[in-house]
Amino acid sequence: MRILKQVVLLMVLACSMLSAGAQSKYEWKEANAGGYSYRYVTNDPMKARFYTLKNGLTVILSVNKKDPRIQTLIGTRAGSNNDPKDHTGLAHYLEHLLFKGTQVYGTMDWAKEKPYLDQIENLYDKYNKTTDPAKRKAVYHEIDSVSGIAAKYAIANEYDKMMTAMGAQGTNAHTWTEETVYEEDIPSNAIDKYLTVQAERFRDPVFRLFHTELEAVYEEKNRGLDNDGRKVYETMLATLFPTHNYGQQSTIGTVEHLKNPNLKAIRQFYNEYYVPNNMAIVMAGDFDPDYVIKTIDQKFSYMKAKPVKEYNPAPEKPITAPIEKTVYGPDAESVEVAFRLPGALDTKSSLVLGVISSILQNGKAGLFDLNINKQQKVLNAGVQDIAWKDYTVFDLSGKAKPGQSLEDVKAILLSQLDILKKGDFDESLVKAIVNNAKLSELQGLESNNNRASSLMDGFIKSRGKNWQYDVSYINDMGTVTKKQIVDYANKYFGNDYVVIYKRKGEDKNIEKVDKPAITPVEVNRDAQSPFIQQVANIPATPVAPQWLDYNKDIQKGKVGNADLLYVQNKDNALFRLYYRFDVGTWNNIKLSLAASYLQFLSTDKYTAEQISKEFYDIACNFNVSTSNDVTTISISGLQENFDKAVALFEHIISNCQPNEAALTALKSRMSKARADSKLNKGAILKGLNNYGIYGNKNPFNYTMSTADLEAVTAKELVDILHNLMAYKQTVIYWGPQALTAAQTDIAKLHKVPATFTEAPAAVKFTKVDQPANQVLFVNYDMVQSEVNWVRNDGEYNPSNTAIISLFNNYFGGGMGSIVFQTIRESKALAYSTYAFYSSPQKQGERYTILAYVGSQADKMNEAINGMNELLNDIPQSDKLLMAAKQSMKQDIETERITNDAIIFSYLAAQKLGLSTDIRKQVYESIDGMNFSDVKKFHDEHLAHKPFTYCIVANDKKVSLDELKKYGEVKTLTLEQIFGY
Repeated sequence: MRILKQVVLLMVLACSMLSAGAQSKYEWKEANAGGYSYRYVTNDPMKARFYTLKNGLTVILSVNKKDPRIQTLIGTRAGSNNDPKDHTGLAHYLEHLLFKGTQVYGTMDWAKEKPYLDQIENLYDKYNKTTDPAKRKAVYHEIDSVSGIAAKYAIANEYDKMMTAMGAQGTNAHTWTEETVYEEDIPSNAIDKYLTVQAERFRDPVFRLFHTELEAVYEEKNRGLDNDGRKVYETMLATLFPTHNYGQQSTIGTVEHLKNPNLKAIRQFYNEYYVPNNMAIVMAGDFDPDYVIKTIDQKFSYMKAKPVKEYNPAPEKPITAPIEKTVYGPDAESVEVAFRLPGALDTKSSLVLGVISSILQNGKAGLFDLNINKQQKVLNAGVQDIAWKDYTVFDLSGKAKPGQSLEDVKAILLSQLDILKKGDFDESLVKAIVNNAKLSELQGLESNNNRASSLMDGFIKSRGKNWQYDVSYINDMGTVTKKQIVDYANKYFGNDYVVIYKRKGEDKNIEKVDKPAITPVEVNRDAQSPFIQQVANIPATPVAPQWLDYNKDIQKGKVGNADLLYVQNKDNALFRLYYRFDVGTWNNIKLSLAASYLQFLSTDKYTAEQISKEFYDIACNFNVSTSNDVTTISISGLQENFDKAVALFEHIISNCQPNEAALTALKSRMSKARADSKLNKGAILKGLNNYGIYGNKNPFNYTMSTADLEAVTAKELVDILHNLMAYKQTVIYWGPQALTAAQTDIAKLHKVPATFTEAPAAVKFTKVDQPANQVLFVNYDMVQSEVNWVRNDGEYNPSNTAIISLFNNYFGGGMGSIVFQTIRESKALAYSTYAFYSSPQKQGERYTILAYVGSQADKMNEAINGMNELLNDIPQSDKLLMAAKQSMKQDIETERITNDAIIFSYLAAQKLGLSTDIRKQVYESIDGMNFSDVKKFHDEHLAHKPFTYCIVANDKKVSLDELKKYGEVKTLTLEQIFGY
């Protein structure tokens, strides 16, 4: 499961509910409904209800009827902070084990399984206390043997199968410093099924299949050792917090503790912290709150409250002088400057800091935006804050441009704090910050995930007691004065900071987690507990799917010579306007450079800085994005500022002026960014995959050479921008205005030429055939190995869409899939693995098969062989297939394509040559498909076919000669991959 690094607090507020002197508008009140009392905050647009059940369980409900789905979170106020000192990483271990089942599911015969699990628990206790290497190896061999016997009674991933069958999406969990949270997005008709499963899940979890799951955690740790960003983050915290667990106990745990797990300690942690008075259930979406609270009370009443020991450490000693640390690794260099500030419970500090964060960086008009990024003083710079209960981490970060040291970057970052301290900023910026916050929070109100995450965050930090403060937060930001900001900056931004330099070089302190030998275990795919059938039999009111009718759901008009596609926004006052041009980077390779250049340009009327301020002042945004075949301009904000925003953008695109100095700086920064990309293993693997799919001429390395980049002139780029409006275009409007009014308004502001300029001929890229197995290899200094399989197949055929969807669901698309169960659950060869048949986005283009395993280097060959077995022979599981079909139906039944997404769905369908919503065809095909269809598809398109293996690994840890058994090995240079 993922480890959360930062939870963004989203206090979602509607514009109409925010006005001066609003503190009195936000008050705690009590109400009763459906036989239950709850608390709420007046004028909370989420209308969140806070219940406390008799056993102390907190339930927080927020109704949103927009889609027939519900985001659910079940959280406990315990994370790595609460780990025992001698068992760090324990909370995270436990999170993984909460997916393994209980006495009634996840097992074929609990009575027979239990003695072996008891034996395994005792063996781990023995292993934990044994120090002699030979004896430890013998004990682990015994653990492995007994685990193999116990696994014969286990049903792997039965939890995931149940959730998949009821139509859940995003099944996951995360552990962080102060929390562990379990996440599901369920259909609105699956409430009873969901609560039945969750109530059983937390009743008495069984820690089965532990040693294979432990292997997955080892892989997660090793992946972190290859992640320079993770190392910087952990070093920063360890330096800021020399005694507090924020810095002394990482969420994943130490290597030494990972090597010595103890099931009894994990059970003790569960018993101590997974109690109702320390937990919350949060639900946001389409449901009846009276029914939901009653059902939760019935299902979870078995839980008994217990005293919970809070983690209340002694305060950290003040930092009296800057502390500097250096982290080494292969990725690009950077610097972090971090301060330790009061925690989230100090609401006054949090309020002022929130304003300061936006003054420093808000994406357009902050000090970092205007003084650093807009002026290109460094490669890039940013600000973030991580608000925990006891302390807040305030972090300034930056990367150096060519010829610049990290020390230079640090000085530039700190110089913006000096501006704050002196008060050299416009106080009116606070008003603009509030207006932009209102806009972004209004946009976030539609998201169930935003609602649920905000409510859970409030519970973790204050048990929800500060929700009144959270609701009034944006309004209160407007009351912050310049004096408060200056005083805060002078009080907290002194020499009491930590500097972390990330430098390129060998990390000599990496200690890999060596994984003991594990014998593959049974996963019993076709086994099924009586409980899963019990859940399946719970009645669920059918949800009828809704298809798009492009002829009815989209209104059409004209803006001059351009087509206008229109969908009305009937929910709020937001608008989004797009100009979509039929020209992209494959028509003109310099288009993306021109789009990036625009943000640094002035006009005859405004400087580049003034343009950013103007847009920020009216709480509107614009963006120019380029893709292979399309360039899109987007303008968005509140409808009341539509004319101002559109007129301002039209002025900019027509009147921007060349700026040689800005272009010189941009070229320099681009050169550094391009060099940094060649240090990033994710970018390398992406380029390697493109090489495998397209050959040496591919979309990834289609880029300007260094010489071509240097030769580009400012006038050339400005001419591209000035001429953009001449190309064929489609105008898209989503907003509150009626069609005729919108059409008239747009035509007044946006001049469309009578005839369009023909776009330059596009460069063509052709997917290559794979006539024989081949290995493409790139050397990279890393602990793990990354392996992708690629193979190109036939041209797009809409009649294959249904079987492809079913195949992907069944074979390699999730935690309950064949690939995941085999590679991770049974063989414990990887933390992350998948395989899917990828559909093209354009008619006439070819499909591509993609598979992936990220494994420890010394297990790479086992992982490759494991995936190859599945690519050649697909196992049959009727139960898994049925769950995949049920999941597909539930997903389609509860999916609602709304707002401007309707228009982009139509445009995507057009590219594929479709005139109707293809989901209808897929849905009507599901019931008629069976395993023979899936196997036939697999045999025809994957089995015993040649593949290209794209491998990124350390050539000191893997043998290139050994790779020859998979196919001819070709070692690629970074220049071949990146094209420069």
